[in-house]
Amino acid sequence: MFARLRSDIQCILDRDPAARSTWEVITCYPGLHAIWLHRPAHWCWKQGLKWLGRFISHIARWFTGIEIHPGAKIGDRVFFDHAMGVVVGETAEIGDGCTIYQGVTLGGTSLYKGTKRHPTLGKNVVVSAGAKVLGGFFVGDGAKIGSNAVVIKPVPAGATAVGIPARIIPSKAGTSADVTAPEGKFAAYGVTLEDDPVSQAMKGLIENASSQEHQIALLWHAIEKLSTARKDTDCVPGDAALKESFEADKLTQLVGK
Repeated sequence: MFARLRSDIQCILDRDPAARSTWEVITCYPGLHAIWLHRPAHWCWKQGLKWLGRFISHIARWFTGIEIHPGAKIGDRVFFDHAMGVVVGETAEIGDGCTIYQGVTLGGTSLYKGTKRHPTLGKNVVVSAGAKVLGGFFVGDGAKIGSNAVVIKPVPAGATAVGIPARIIPSKAGTSADVTAPEGKFAAYGVTLEDDPVSQAMKGLIENASSQEHQIALLWHAIEKLSTARKDTDCVPGDAALKESFEADKLTQLVGK
C-alpha cells in the first residue's frame, strides 16, 4: 500500500515542474486527494455499499472539484493536474500513467444502465484541458487528446486527436505521450505543434509553392541562355521573374514550425 502511495506522489513530481517537495504534493494537490478518496469509494461500490461509495465520492467532489464516480476504474500513477471540473463517468476506465487536465469529461452517450457507456483510456494517455471523450470506446496506449477536443470515436495507440469533432492524427515513429519509457518525452497538455493538422497542411502548401517558384525560375534562366545563344530577342524573358521572391521561411514561421 505504501509503495502505491509513494508511486502516486512520485508521478506528480516527475510530471509537474511546479511540484517542489513531497510535502507540498501531499498537502496541496487536489488531484492526489481525489485519487486517494476514490479508492475507498470504489471499494465500497464493489462490495455493494453503493450509497456509501457515492457519499465518499460526493465529499471528494466537494473538497477537490473533481467528480469521479465510485464505479470508475483508475490505474496506478494517474495524475489529475489542476483538474478542477473533471468528470469521470461510472463505466470509465483510466489506465496506468495517464494524465488528465482540468475541465475534462469522460462521459457517455447512452442512457442504458448496465452497459459500457464511458471511454476506456489505455496506458500513458494525455487528455488535455477541456477535452470531452464521449462514448464506450477505447483510447489506445500513448494517445494524446488535444485541448477542447470532442472525441466520439476510438483513438489508435500513439495517435493524437484534435478538433471538434476530433480528427485523428496518426502516430509518428519515436513519439508518444508515454512518460514511463526512458526515452519518452512527456507532452504537457497533450498537443505539440507537429500535431496541428491545419498547420501541417499550410506548411505543405507553402513548401509546394516555393518549389514551383524555384522550378519556374530555373526554366526562365534556361530560356534566357538559349535566347542569348541564338540571339533571338523574341525569347528574352523581359519582366519574367528570374529571382525567387516567395518568402517561404517567413510564412512557415507564421503558421508555426
